[in-house]
Amino acid sequence: MRCEECGFDWDGEPIGIGTFADRFAKPLTRFLKNEDANVVLRARPEPAVWSALEYVAHTRDALAFYVDRIRRVLTEDRPRMTKVDFDDLCVDRGYNSADPAQTAAELGAVERELVDQLADLTPAQWARVGIGSDGDERTVLALARRAAHEGNHHLLDVGRVLRRVRQTLER
Repeated sequence: MRCEECGFDWDGEPIGIGTFADRFAKPLTRFLKNEDANVVLRARPEPAVWSALEYVAHTRDALAFYVDRIRRVLTEDRPRMTKVDFDDLCVDRGYNSADPAQTAAELGAVERELVDQLADLTPAQWARVGIGSDGDERTVLALARRAAHEGNHHLLDVGRVLRRVRQTLER
């Protein structure tokens, strides 16, 4: 099964983890001549669509969310996991007022934590199960795939938002 938008293969390896920090840092630091970085990074193309900076901050927090879930599944017996409202986090944590460089650095730090956490897992550890807020079982592999999808998909979102914002600013 593939994500129709980003092409992520849900049945494959959790690819991308370990590359997100560099891949997300680039759009936060590359601007066209005479562009105002703060405007480009913080502009929402529509009220209900996050800015590029908000997507990067969300990705950082989503990876941290999966680090915590995977830690719990590896250390607890079938833990019950609660749902997080990421739209509320965006507002509560002020994603759009964050420092872009610090946000990118934090994304890199949490990604390194995730890479370290997944390194050298045994087949039995990959198969350990937690219970999602919907009652479904989630293996460590499924959680790692979800984390990988977050990074891959939201990198696509960042690119789309930046293109739309730039088109709007050119008018």
